[in-house]
Amino acid sequence: MSVPSPSSVPSLDLNDDPFATLEAATWALAALIATLEDAATKPLADVLAANPQRTAVLEAVGLIQRDGNTLILHPSYQYPDGPTNRSAAQARLSSLRQAVAAAAGDHGEAGGWADQDDEVLRNQGRASAGTGRTIASKVVPALPGLGERLDGQGSRILDIGTGIAALALALAEAFPRAEVVGIDVMERVLELARKELADAGTEAAGRVTLRHADVVDVAEHAAYDMVWLPAPFLAEDALTRALPRLIEALKPGAWIVVGTNSAAPDPLRQAVAGWHAVRNGGNAYDADRMTKTLTAYGLRDEREFPTVPGGPVLVAARRE
Repeated sequence: MSVPSPSSVPSLDLNDDPFATLEAATWALAALIATLEDAATKPLADVLAANPQRTAVLEAVGLIQRDGNTLILHPSYQYPDGPTNRSAAQARLSSLRQAVAAAAGDHGEAGGWADQDDEVLRNQGRASAGTGRTIASKVVPALPGLGERLDGQGSRILDIGTGIAALALALAEAFPRAEVVGIDVMERVLELARKELADAGTEAAGRVTLRHADVVDVAEHAAYDMVWLPAPFLAEDALTRALPRLIEALKPGAWIVVGTNSAAPDPLRQAVAGWHAVRNGGNAYDADRMTKTLTAYGLRDEREFPTVPGGPVLVAARRE
């Protein structure tokens, strides 16, 4: 008997009852999301003890281990603080809501984020605050000269596809001298963003400017110290058209930071990532392809920053 190639090996052991296995996996995901959400405001040990049936599901799927009487959550989901727990929960909840929408009868390709309801947009947007904090705390300090730039009076950051402006607000809070310009092609989501900023009511929120604009129409020259580009949310044609404009918008020596999808390690996740990207009007660029693209445009000092397990890989490069 021949040994099957890696691409032909099933990514999930479906046993004799595939539906039951897939349904159980869905409930396990629900248990993880609810646990992370609760852990945003309570100690994790209390959260796990308070709902033993839900915790038993996490233990059965291998996300919880026991050390005597101590329950230990999988290290991939041991986040440093409450806001990060909430961001992780909201990102996974957003993905689950989209899967439910697909199951409910949307058999064609969706028109992208414009077809999502406000709750999905809010959840996905609030999750992006975690990426903003990662950029501020991990990426900016590692990029030569960028921290000093953003600490200067009049520094500017461009946030592409700002959504509800959660990432823009996180950056404004982290860099109190910077103006953050958030652009989005969806007027509806900008209305949600205006409400989010008004509800925040902080000095940082006052330094976030929102614009109704398409990334392919960016026409500023040497205007920004940092550009944030969440590449997976753009169709490939739009991404190809936008990149030269965004590079032109960088000041000399400034940095672009690009969110990319991590490479899927197995056939199931590769297939799901492709379906998800197309349904949302996005693309399947991974970190390696993005790095090569940026260097082809003449950017230098390229580097990559993994985020949470299974999360985006951030690619940064500098304009000479």
